Amino acid sequence: MQNQSNLKYTHNENIRKHLKNIIQNNKLSNAYIFYGPRGIGKKAIALEFIKTLLLKDNFNSNSEKKISENNHPDLEIIEPTFLDKGQLIKQSNFASERQKNIIPIIRIDQIRNAKYFISQKSIQADKKIVLIDDAHLLNESASNCLLKTLEEPSNGLFILLTSKLNLLLDTIKSRCQRIRFNNLSNYQLKEFLKNYINSDIDTDHDHNYIEEFIYLSNGSPGKMIENINTWNTIPKNIKEKIISPIHSLPDIYILSKNISEHLDYYQQEFLVEYIQVLWWKTIRSEKIIKILEELKSNLKNNIQPRISWEIILLRISMILYPDIIN
Repeated sequence: MQNQSNLKYTHNENIRKHLKNIIQNNKLSNAYIFYGPRGIGKKAIALEFIKTLLLKDNFNSNSEKKISENNHPDLEIIEPTFLDKGQLIKQSNFASERQKNIIPIIRIDQIRNAKYFISQKSIQADKKIVLIDDAHLLNESASNCLLKTLEEPSNGLFILLTSKLNLLLDTIKSRCQRIRFNNLSNYQLKEFLKNYINSDIDTDHDHNYIEEFIYLSNGSPGKMIENINTWNTIPKNIKEKIISPIHSLPDIYILSKNISEHLDYYQQEFLVEYIQVLWWKTIRSEKIIKILEELKSNLKNNIQPRISWEIILLRISMILYPDIIN
């Protein structure tokens, strides 16, 4: 399977053409917001746009490499950070975020540094460019600092990426040109899979279940690839047991034990969502779906996973199999 970062999101061709026209017609704004679902290709398109701007009058392979490695003198990329043992760690470098439900933030010092960076004379290009990833994670002070920066004319360009436009200050949104990235249809997601998955998604898994992955992706190819990759990390003995609700008490206890011991929080969260979609196809019970939502809430609130799985699976079995549960 291809690495998600190497995927080319061909469904964004209209946006590519629009950005190309902006450059050709010399109608560049001082700030843009690229918004839409997570995993839809916003960052990939932003980096293509940035490369075109930075290299249009000074193209060379060395400069292109510097942009790809975030080492170009006229490009600053800001991403949310975690505070871990007194050290600020970038979101992309913080592996242990999967161990617990931690939310990173973009801090005021990061925006102050960007303000200073963009105020300096560009070195190799016409403009300095600041790319802010997950801009909805700006904290209050950072948002206010960014707003003041956007209000001041400069020979620079800001590009904000977000999957949650509603969390940005209205005053920030009003100072940026917005470019919307739309969800893909189910048909487009199927075509995406055909074009970018080199081999079977999972040789021990019936391809009839592809529609579950498509449904859970909510129109996002990146989310679909993430879900498939997560599915492929789940042990086979767990996959086989969640195809339908369990009515055997020993099986419930064994499955709950295996899930809690072998899956991290994100894998368990995905598994609950997958089970909801899978079981709905045969059970069609809103009550069962709501009970599984309780399980998601328990996991999110760090309630003992094994006990949570046992209780929820037992409740479901008592509803579905009141006469045969043993």
